[in-house]
Amino acid sequence: MSYDYFREWENIRAMVNKVYYTWKDIEHMVNTINNLMFADNWRPDYIVGMTRGGLVPSVMMSNITGITMHALDVRFRDVDGNYGPESNTWMAEDAHAGKNILIFDDINDSGKTMQWIKDDWPQSAYPSDTTWDNVWGKNVRFASLLDNQASNFGDVDYTAMEINKMEKDVWVVFPWEGERDYGNF
Repeated sequence: MSYDYFREWENIRAMVNKVYYTWKDIEHMVNTINNLMFADNWRPDYIVGMTRGGLVPSVMMSNITGITMHALDVRFRDVDGNYGPESNTWMAEDAHAGKNILIFDDINDSGKTMQWIKDDWPQSAYPSDTTWDNVWGKNVRFASLLDNQASNFGDVDYTAMEINKMEKDVWVVFPWEGERDYGNF
C-alpha cells in the first residue's frame, strides 16, 4: 500500500481552523493602512512587496497611491533546499541614505521575514555604521495586512488587523491562495 500524500494533506487541512478573507476584506485592509500612513503624514518613496503573499496588497497600495512598488523575495516556506532569501543592496543603500521605504507583507506571522530584512540590510550596506537604528520606524517602516501579536517581530508600523495565534491558532487564507478545486492532474 502506498502513502497517499494528497489525501493525508487534505485530512490535515480539514482539521485546521481556517479564516478566509475576501477581496473586499483585502481592499478594506489596504485602505486602512493607507489611511494610517496619511494620518502619520508619512509617504514612502517606494513600496517593497514581499514575495509571495505581500505582492498583491503591495500592488494594490501602489495603484491606490501612485507610489512605485518593487518586489523582494524573502521566502522561508514553499522553497526548495537550494534557495535562500534575496539580499538587496540597493534597497539597503536607499534606506541608509534616508529614502522612505514601506516594506509590505500580507501577514507578520512568525516575524522571520521582516526580521531577516532588518538584519540583512545593515550587513548588505555599511555594516559598521551605527546609524541603522535611526532608519527603522523612521524612514523605513513595516506594514502587514495582519499582525500576529505572538510574532517575534514587534516592529510593524502599520497593520489593518491584529490576531493572536497563541490564543487561537488559525490558518489564514487570502483570496489569492490555493483553496480551489483545480481539477485532476
